[in-house]
Amino acid sequence: MSEADAGDGRLEEASAFAGVPDGFQRLWTPHRMAYINTGADALRGSGCPFCAAPQKSDADGLIVHRGKSAYVLLNLFPYNSGHLLVCPYRHIATYDQASSEEVAEIGALTQTGMRVLSEVSRCDGFNIGMNQGAVAGAGVDEHLHQHIVPRWASDANFFPIIARTKALPQLLGEVRESLAAAWPAR
Repeated sequence: MSEADAGDGRLEEASAFAGVPDGFQRLWTPHRMAYINTGADALRGSGCPFCAAPQKSDADGLIVHRGKSAYVLLNLFPYNSGHLLVCPYRHIATYDQASSEEVAEIGALTQTGMRVLSEVSRCDGFNIGMNQGAVAGAGVDEHLHQHIVPRWASDANFFPIIARTKALPQLLGEVRESLAAAWPAR
């Protein structure tokens, strides 16, 4: 890097920053901010999508399973095919507001969702988590929801970054039907 480059603010060596270099390459995906900033706003236009979903038929609400205090549905904006959400019926924003019954059922439904996804989609692993609050990346931050994202050894590619397109091999309705059919009876 030339001295001119170093002063213009565009190119800087990582070694010039505080901390110890970690050896990771960074692939920045600022296009995700469009969803974070506006995707949730579009959903909120008709109220909370997680309060509205249980009022619909399973097919229309993309609901895979209904429990006593929580339910499982497909993510309308999935990272991968089969991306599930586990939501309490009650409109609460954070995990610490959940009752003991809700916490237990969210955990049990998450475990069952993992088993069903493993059986139906033969995934190799999972990303599981909750983003609580807009600052933490929650697209719908007013209603608690746990993500179950199935992952495959070969699912990482540059298609979403370069083409701003996510390749999903199945339609949401087809995924919902296969997962709901494989969900164990009580």
